[in-house]
This record gives sequence, structure tokens and C-alpha cells, in this order.
Amino acid sequence: MNWIKEIVYRLRGEYTTEKLIKMGMQVGKNFGRLNGVILDPSHCWLIEIGDNVTMAPRVHVLCHDASTKQFLGYTKIGRVTIGNNVFIGADTVILPGVTIGNDVVIGANSTVTHNIPDNSVVAGSPAKKIYDLQEYLEKEKNYMSNAKCYGEEFTLRKNVSMEKRMTQKKELEEKKGYIV
Repeated sequence: MNWIKEIVYRLRGEYTTEKLIKMGMQVGKNFGRLNGVILDPSHCWLIEIGDNVTMAPRVHVLCHDASTKQFLGYTKIGRVTIGNNVFIGADTVILPGVTIGNDVVIGANSTVTHNIPDNSVVAGSPAKKIYDLQEYLEKEKNYMSNAKCYGEEFTLRKNVSMEKRMTQKKELEEKKGYIV
């Protein structure tokens, strides 16, 4: 069955995580790679990913930057190291030579151009630190105490009913909620 996944990825011009590991990429436990994540296949052996890392849709991890090729005859390359317990938001680009520490949240649509220290929440282009992780989690806990929280019965993995979908839509009309 794994060969079917490999064929589908190749038809889309992508590589499976398993194939990239065979090519030299290092990946820890509990790696979540959502749709459209690109892990630089041309230099994947320069990528090291820790435990409990999630990459949301369309994250790009680049170990090469060809901006210098036309002018200098060489392409920049560099390692990308991602620590443990890291969430990387959708449409984020991580450039060569970057180390992301442990316990980090990177906001959606960020461009990571420099190292990110442990226990940080960063966002933007270029990504800048906006919180310590504990400050961010405290802020969210406070907001969550007055927000609507939903259980697994409101997820596609539990086959959420259309009635529950519409209830949730109405309840979140002008505010955020939280889901398991």
C-alpha cells in the first residue's frame, strides 16, 4: 500500500516523508505533515526535524536559495534544524541556515529568515517574536475560559453532523472558539 502513496506523491511532483528519510532527512517521533508541505528534496539531508512537530498545509522548508546563482555562479545552501514540540502554521517558508528551537509556535504565512529561540511564538514576514510561549498560552487560556469549546463530536474524524456544523457556525459568528 505504501507504493501507492509513493506513486500519488510522484505524480504530484512531491516526495513522501519516507522517501526523504531514505535520502538522508532526519525526523523524530510524531511528525505531522499536512497537505502540500514541501521539504526541499534537492537537499533533504540538510533537514533535521525533532519530536512532536506539526507542519500545517503548504509549509516550505528550503535548504537552498538560488538568488545568488545568476550573479555569483553558486546557490546558497544551509541546514534547517527544527526542535521538539514545534507547530509551523500554514503557508510558512523556512529559509536555509535556520534553527528553530524547542517549544515554538510559528504563525501562519510567516517567513523564517533567522534562528528562533526556545519557548517562542513568532509570526510575520520576516518572522519576529511576539510572545514567550508561556505568555501566549496564558492569554489563550484566559480567552478560552469565556469561549465556546467543542469536543471531538464536532470534527470530521468523528463524522460531525450537518446540524452540529451549523450550530458551530452560528455560535462562532463573531468570536473564536476551541476544539479538541
